[in-house]
Amino acid sequence: MKKYLIVIYLILIVSFVTGCNSESPMDVFGFETPLDFTSPLSGGDTTIFDASSHAFSIPAPNLSAAAFEKHLEGDVEFEAIFVTAPAVVNPGLGPVYNNVSCINCHSRDGRGRPPDADEELVSLLLRLSLPNTEDGGDGKPPIPVPGYGTQLNNRSIVGTPAEGAVKIEYFEETITTEDGTRVYLRYPNYIITESYQPLPEEVQVSPRVAPVVFGLGLLEAIPEKTILSYADEMDINGDGISGKPNFVWDVVKKRYTLGRFGWKANQPTLLQQVASAYHDDMGITTSLFLLENSLGQPQHRMNNTKPEVSDEILEVVTFYVQTLAVPARRNVDDPQVRHGEQLFLQAQCASCHIPTLRTGTLLGVPSVSNQTIHPYTDLLLHDMGQDLADNRPDFHASGTEWRTPPLWGIGLVQTVNGHTNFLHDGRARDLMEAILWHGGEADKSRQITLEMTKTERDALIAFLKSL
Repeated sequence: MKKYLIVIYLILIVSFVTGCNSESPMDVFGFETPLDFTSPLSGGDTTIFDASSHAFSIPAPNLSAAAFEKHLEGDVEFEAIFVTAPAVVNPGLGPVYNNVSCINCHSRDGRGRPPDADEELVSLLLRLSLPNTEDGGDGKPPIPVPGYGTQLNNRSIVGTPAEGAVKIEYFEETITTEDGTRVYLRYPNYIITESYQPLPEEVQVSPRVAPVVFGLGLLEAIPEKTILSYADEMDINGDGISGKPNFVWDVVKKRYTLGRFGWKANQPTLLQQVASAYHDDMGITTSLFLLENSLGQPQHRMNNTKPEVSDEILEVVTFYVQTLAVPARRNVDDPQVRHGEQLFLQAQCASCHIPTLRTGTLLGVPSVSNQTIHPYTDLLLHDMGQDLADNRPDFHASGTEWRTPPLWGIGLVQTVNGHTNFLHDGRARDLMEAILWHGGEADKSRQITLEMTKTERDALIAFLKSL
């Protein structure tokens, strides 16, 4: 099996080399990259030329042999299914949880979706908290709900009550573009049912679908000063965009640091992001989060004296998501795609979805270091308006603010995951719906899109699908 994987890896390296021109990404772009570009190398040297259903699951082609082996070890652990203790292999699940493995939420390392009618939650979950009124609550972590913590665990081990179930109801609103085209936006309403004990009336609820996990090492390698250089919290330049950083608690450094990951940028590092997922989603303890997620609840079974997942496993899983390849852009020379790119810029979408960034050095991960990449994000928080608000603050993120999600690979979600659900809770059923949900700081871009002709909107979507 290893020989087979190594052969595939060598083929991927060849495809990477032959897919590039003689100039390197750095030679072509440098540090001062113009917004209008046609490079397919979305992930710099980590780019892979694969647009199949496996496009999100391929190791970066510039890994060393040792790094490739470590990536494969992480892949195995990412797909590991946990079971109830005691067990010989992968014990420690629960007692309350949302899923049994990382891959079950991030199918093919891709994007989750809301459940269909009468379908159990698989890749969508609900975050919970209580209002924080101390000093306005700004900068504070979410306050756990007694008996529930900060996440609704809708599944449990045998003989233990789950925390509750979720029902989603939708109602539609019709939006009409300038040329008379109708677009139907669906508004979700989340109802917690079968709760094992009453929830407080003031509980704050925030739905989250699982995001894609490729390219994360590149985002982690972007220097903090680069991200902060795009922040303009008071909108000093008067362009209506006031992105701001989220500073969150780093459990390793034991201090507040820049948040980069999660829908509200509430995780500072991929190591902490992975450990949090083990803890909150699966009820699995690590050295970062040694107390069970059910501590203080009637479901709690025992206090662990050692982590249920070792530091070694935590490290290789983190390395795995740090070193997944980024799929290349497609159809970069197509006239419709080029037209759509210009419309994207004219609509000021690139004010938040920054096309080009440069990574610095990420310790232990040279493959993602010093790369020119095209993720289409600033990793900052932006006010997206009341229609998208979850009204649940998270450190410095308000109830209307969300981190700008990267757009790379967005055109392959249908191929990889079999759906076109977008935004933090998957309410948008296609890219045009996702655009028209934008409000707040993005309202001007939304209005520009509404005023476009059908030909222009089709070009805009063609551009996004090329990413």
